[in-house]
Amino acid sequence: MTKPIALTSGEPAGIGPDITLKAWLRRADLNLPAFYWLGDATALDRRARALGLTVKIAEVGPEDVNNAFSQALPVVPTGHVVTARPGQPDDSSAGAALASIRKAVKDVVAGRASAVVTNPIAKNVLYRAGFRHPGHTEYLAELATTKDSAPQPVMMLWSPALAVVPVTIHVSLREALAQLSSELIASTARIVAADLKSRFGIARPRLVVSGLNPHAGEDGSLGTEEKTIVAPTVELLRSEGLDIRGPLPADTMFHDAARRSYDCAICMYHDQALIPIKTLAFEDAVNVTLGLPFIRTSPDHGTAFDIAGTDKPNPSSLIAALRLAARMAAAKRA
Repeated sequence: MTKPIALTSGEPAGIGPDITLKAWLRRADLNLPAFYWLGDATALDRRARALGLTVKIAEVGPEDVNNAFSQALPVVPTGHVVTARPGQPDDSSAGAALASIRKAVKDVVAGRASAVVTNPIAKNVLYRAGFRHPGHTEYLAELATTKDSAPQPVMMLWSPALAVVPVTIHVSLREALAQLSSELIASTARIVAADLKSRFGIARPRLVVSGLNPHAGEDGSLGTEEKTIVAPTVELLRSEGLDIRGPLPADTMFHDAARRSYDCAICMYHDQALIPIKTLAFEDAVNVTLGLPFIRTSPDHGTAFDIAGTDKPNPSSLIAALRLAARMAAAKRA
């Protein structure tokens, strides 16, 4: 039997509980893969009642999730009691969110789960509690680090319309320019190509690489990074057998005809990659972390404190994240 998906609580005061409850209620209609919530069952039940949702919640172990899923939303407790109210994070928030992530990773590494799906966290809440990572991606990489390996996490935003990867992630634009190097572009592209093969089932992934400057530098007149860093790296990767093109002007990479010519666009910095996909697929884009020894996806939105505990949160991105995680797990098994 297929292993279930471990779903983290995210920020308890955010919309993670809301969209989890709504997704589970649509499990049969959408034929969703079995998943379990990692967190405080009492708090989740309290949120369901506040929303007026009839959801049976069952505390189980990961090995019992598949049997319970059709009749109850399975919850695997982490031992952290949540007192935060919708839209109002408190001192219980950070500990509960991080414990849920740690337990999810332990379960998937131990083979009790097929993948990790993470609900949104509030980084400012975690920072106040001493969290020292820029975000989920970097924290998951630390949890996956062993004495024998230290994975390079690669953030992909995926949707049926477009998949993008930023080479530099959660840093300022000034820091992104300082970090950009041939080595970073090359290692990122290799990880993207490998994971598109092994986890997405694409036999020969087609990659494109953006330039850094307007018009991809206009042959050096608007910047030289394309000639000194990006183009030589693309040539190196092509010599290794990758199907890759670039550097391309970022402002002409994302129209319909251009998108049909590649499987993933590799961009130089965060907004260069995320603005187009969030414009094209805001409701169903999925955040995927490549380069880890396990599968991780996440809804591509934040905690939305302003609508937590109301009927407004849309579970579409979480549903897409669950489905993509199941698809990737199936490709990995195959």
